[in-house]
Amino acid sequence: MVCVLATLKVKEEKISEFEKIFIELTDQVRSNEEGNIFYQVAKDREQENTYVVLEHYNDQDSVDAHGKSDHFRAAGAKIGTCLDGAPIIKYLDSVK
Repeated sequence: MVCVLATLKVKEEKISEFEKIFIELTDQVRSNEEGNIFYQVAKDREQENTYVVLEHYNDQDSVDAHGKSDHFRAAGAKIGTCLDGAPIIKYLDSVK
């Protein structure tokens, strides 16, 4: 299994828009991606305007399918306008 942690810094004036886009994306991922086990965006309590996306997939093929999905590509373009810098993305291998 593969885990992904994405840390996103969001522009102050774009927070509401960002959260709306991500709520919609989360619903689409959970409904349409068979290889997705867990997908959640969370607001960092310590770093202002910072969000972490926690993702868990069955395998690398599922991660790749997520990145190529129409819903992710459409949301990604919108999310990009909300960000205050490049996202930090870590790929992890599940121990179990």
